[in-house]
Amino acid sequence: MALIRKQATNRVLMVRPALFGYNAETATNNSFQKETGVPEAVAREAKKEFDSYVNLLRDHGVDVWVIQDSKTPHTPDSIFPNNWFSTHITGELVLYPMYAPNRQQERKLPILATVGEMEGVERIINLSGYERDNCFLEGTGSMVLDRVNRIAYCCVSERTHMKVLEEFCSELDYRGLMFSATDAAGAPIYHTNVMMCVATDYAVICLECIRDEEERRAVEESLTTTGHRIVAITNEQVEHFAGNMLELRSEAGESLLIMSAEARRSLTEEQVALIEQYSTIVAPELSVIEKNGGGSARCMLAEIFLPQAE
Repeated sequence: MALIRKQATNRVLMVRPALFGYNAETATNNSFQKETGVPEAVAREAKKEFDSYVNLLRDHGVDVWVIQDSKTPHTPDSIFPNNWFSTHITGELVLYPMYAPNRQQERKLPILATVGEMEGVERIINLSGYERDNCFLEGTGSMVLDRVNRIAYCCVSERTHMKVLEEFCSELDYRGLMFSATDAAGAPIYHTNVMMCVATDYAVICLECIRDEEERRAVEESLTTTGHRIVAITNEQVEHFAGNMLELRSEAGESLLIMSAEARRSLTEEQVALIEQYSTIVAPELSVIEKNGGGSARCMLAEIFLPQAE
């Protein structure tokens, strides 16, 4: 039977935080992070936002698998599991090298064992050893994957190293497309998935973040050549997490574009109308998680693409 590659899945894994909070180890190169409120209150509100998000996804027909994090070791960013592992329709489970030491600890043995034993895992590709060389590739944060055309879009940052990307592409038969991207203040974009999203029929992207004209043209041509209609967003919208989106499928096969309420509020009527030609927008309120964690709706979702038995 021929392998059918799809861009969007109906199944996701989410990690319910034990002690979510501002992470000083990642704040050095994540300009989205802001320390707000009393830590205990932040952790409590983050759990409420997480639970509401899970319920909203399930209400829209998404199969959500929730794993509860443990309090020790303390991993304040465990709510963002897409950075340390990804799964693929060809049966691979990929483990990634993480920039911050306390994020490396998110690969806790119980969670790692649970993920590794998922139905359909045929091969584990462990790239985490690159951490010893200070070379990083933070999963589908560092890479925005066009899973159908096997293209890994990647912006250069301290968290994304060409050497690791090359190994990922070699192992998974992908082509890497690297470029430089900066925010409105001129600082490097720390994760590609805060400034672009590739869906089945369209791509949401901040082209003005890519300052080099040749690189910008290469990305734009790659997207249009592969049949994606471009929904252009601005630097200001990126600051409101408008690039941090993910397409999922409902149980009935409907296309859903997941973004935060903050991202949804930043979009223009024209952008919303264009997206809604293809997808239903699902927008949970995640303000506490966004401000303190510097990540949004997409970062909280680890897609499950593993082959399943009929």
